[in-house]
Amino acid sequence: MPRVMGSLAIVGMMVGLMIGRLTTPEPVELQQVETARDGVVVWFNGEPKLHGEHVDGTVALLFDAQGKAASGRLKVNDKDVNWRVRKTDGGLLLNLVAARPLRGEWKGEKADGRWRLEIHLQEE
Repeated sequence: MPRVMGSLAIVGMMVGLMIGRLTTPEPVELQQVETARDGVVVWFNGEPKLHGEHVDGTVALLFDAQGKAASGRLKVNDKDVNWRVRKTDGGLLLNLVAARPLRGEWKGEKADGRWRLEIHLQEE
């Protein structure tokens, strides 16, 4: 009888682990960053939690997602803007910095089975 109960307990635990693995959503991941005419387009495999701020003339967006660090440059009104994605304890941080103060507006939507976030920049 103890062997039967032990076997049932092990089988029950294995079935529970398999069900838990199937129902766990896959983590949100940054897939690519594209530069646009007046900003940046960021692509994810799903909708991330997002917190954005304007800090001392820069635009900072914190995503609850995974991904690789990256950086680049774009033009807004024929002036350079640097962007950088880096990993932090809270997720991924996207910073947009220029020699003059910036303001940003962002809007996300589902497109092509992925999540697309458009960030439009303008001088303050």
